[in-house]
Amino acid sequence: MGTGRTAGRRWHPGHGPTPPQEGHTRTVTAPEDGFNETIHAPNRLRICAALDAVEEIEFGTIRDTLGVSPSVLSKHVTVLTDAGYVEQRRAVRETRQRVWLRLTKDGRAAYRAHLAALRAIVNADLGDG
Repeated sequence: MGTGRTAGRRWHPGHGPTPPQEGHTRTVTAPEDGFNETIHAPNRLRICAALDAVEEIEFGTIRDTLGVSPSVLSKHVTVLTDAGYVEQRRAVRETRQRVWLRLTKDGRAAYRAHLAALRAIVNADLGDG
């Protein structure tokens, strides 16, 4: 019921892309849809990648894997936690308090959407050639 210039127009063979089948919608998205500035920072991207591969992981393990200081890792984990992407769990192990990290459901979804956006950007046909 639109009133714009395309209201009431019909699709004809040879005139543009095939219309969606009845009951189906076609969504056109830009390659950068899903791109997440919070996750994109290199250390935060690496943290999310490590957490996506496991249920949870100890803070010290990620620190050693990334090769960063505890304060640098803590800063990035705080950003991800504040965004609702990472949860922290404290537990005593071998008489020492340990911090365990895990992606939240929203964090996992945001990380995977970000990866998809990066792939779309890299694979986009820019019309060169």
